[in-house]
Amino acid sequence: MREFVTDLLRRHGDDVPVFTHEHTTTHGALRAAVAAEASRFAASGVGEGSAVALHVPPSFTHLEVVLALWGLGARVISIDPRLTPAEVDVLLDLTRPQFVVRGVARHDGVFRERHELVTEERPDGRPAATRHRLVQFTSGSTGVPKVVGRSTESIIREVMRFGAAEGMPGRGERMLLLNSTAQSFGLMGGLLHALAVGVRLVFAARPTAEEVLRTAARHEVDFVTGVPHHFELLAEAADRSALRTVRGAFAGGELMRPDVAERFADAYGFRVGECFGTTETGALTMDVTGTSRPSVGRPLSDTTIRVRDGLVEVALDQSPYLDDGDHGRYLDGWFRTGDRGEFDARGNLRLLGRADSLVVVRGSNVDLTQVEAALRAHPLVTEAIAVHDSVIEAYVSTASDALTPEAVAAWCAERLAEFKQPQRVHVLRALPRTSSGKLVRNPRVLADAR
Repeated sequence: MREFVTDLLRRHGDDVPVFTHEHTTTHGALRAAVAAEASRFAASGVGEGSAVALHVPPSFTHLEVVLALWGLGARVISIDPRLTPAEVDVLLDLTRPQFVVRGVARHDGVFRERHELVTEERPDGRPAATRHRLVQFTSGSTGVPKVVGRSTESIIREVMRFGAAEGMPGRGERMLLLNSTAQSFGLMGGLLHALAVGVRLVFAARPTAEEVLRTAARHEVDFVTGVPHHFELLAEAADRSALRTVRGAFAGGELMRPDVAERFADAYGFRVGECFGTTETGALTMDVTGTSRPSVGRPLSDTTIRVRDGLVEVALDQSPYLDDGDHGRYLDGWFRTGDRGEFDARGNLRLLGRADSLVVVRGSNVDLTQVEAALRAHPLVTEAIAVHDSVIEAYVSTASDALTPEAVAAWCAERLAEFKQPQRVHVLRALPRTSSGKLVRNPRVLADAR
């Protein structure tokens, strides 16, 4: 990873912009900042094979630190800055880093260019025992996070996949990055892709529709990436003039609902594309144009995907998990994503929902995604989740005081067979989300939100 980062930092001239928020950082300034951070970390004892956890708010500082640590040959353990101290402690216990780098200020949802850092050395920490130079975690939406490792070779291949993908932002273009840089896409398709091809990353101060639109207009961005929730917010606050310079956009993290995609296209005059991947594998398919929906596009270069027994599987050289076991998802060189899918006649992958969305109720199969679709069709429902924990339970969000659990139950009774109907309905102002912006599907977490 050391050589790869060194190469990326040397590819473009000193005056070429790389990051923009309130100010712009050039490649020359970035090289200097990374070198300074690397010198400080080296003085603290960080070197080849050191294991370093990062819990740093989104900022230029965070990105510079990632590059500095990789430039020293260290393993970066990426922890989302939105996690609570208790959640962070769980991840530190799972990974046992030698060093923890934290932002002095707690993350308050605001993007700041600079953050003061403190580095803590942990006497019980352990150096990296494998070649994995990036450690991430599953979202935790269904239980305890799994520890995922990415090798240098895996990271480089993914960056090359992004570079070869049709429609991805290219040299000189400005990409408004709404994805968290603590997550897989923010690092690979954001930071490393930008360094590889000469894209300028633009950051909004807050992930609100108003701030995103203001930032896009001010910096005349060419491209926007985020999770489906971001584009739903933008569709609700339509301002076509703010995105007048945008030639394309795509969403990742979870499948975008068709109604959200349609409302965004109606509001702005262009479609949002799809990028499908997992924390364990990185990006796998892409359709930047959004024209192949309901599919998520064709497999990217250097990926081998198959559908076996209705489940999407990906060829990997080794298990992506660093904790004990393969969690029943890696066997004979194939990683089972947990997504149901099929290929259409054009070779596009169509996702049919999560495998864990299929449950058995009194001997009959029920697809919880069908229940959720019925719930979302209610005119007063904003978002909906259906879970199965001995019975089907529905959680819906609404902005209206008029929506009651009884009204939701009556709505479902008219649209779903009796055995598919939720036995319990909970109406909330907002549904809980994971740190990566996905809706939580863990029944215990949902129960705590009631």
